[in-house]
Amino acid sequence: MTGTTSPQLDVGVQLLNNLSKEELIGIIVDDAKNWLAHDGLWFQAIEKTHGMEVAIEADRAAWEKFTVFEARRIMARLGIQPGGGIPALLECLNHRLYARLNLQQAIEVSDTRAVFRMVDCRVQSARKRKGLDDFPCKEVGIVEYSEFARTIDPRIQTRCLACPPDAHPDEFWCAWEFSLQN
Repeated sequence: MTGTTSPQLDVGVQLLNNLSKEELIGIIVDDAKNWLAHDGLWFQAIEKTHGMEVAIEADRAAWEKFTVFEARRIMARLGIQPGGGIPALLECLNHRLYARLNLQQAIEVSDTRAVFRMVDCRVQSARKRKGLDDFPCKEVGIVEYSEFARTIDPRIQTRCLACPPDAHPDEFWCAWEFSLQN
């Protein structure tokens, strides 16, 4: 570590140096679960205090910023420059925090277009197990996926194909079309 980090951070990072690959993977998955749990608890607290509409608007505003930070950090880590098109977008989608928790797939992939589907969404599956309605995430998802894709490559346009509260087939929870515009 460089001299720009605090001694406490150095200790926390140094602890990782002696862990096995399996232990590191376990930490990454646990961290993703913790992040998602915090996201859900934060949302529920806003919903309880101010109602669903206000909670969704706050969530949308948070995701509008977070998704850009996440995309930039992934790109930096992978050495991907902006403007990499559909291949860069698909690679970066595989490195998002929730990619460690959800089952996702890209289909109909070409250099100018791809359809991205969330086959199993941890949040939606948990709601289904509890007998709850689908979480209406479309409004947030439009902002999240559009801004993520635009950060990877400003030429990428995003279109929602299906996302709750929309009806969707049993094969996936949501689907997004990414197309490269010239």
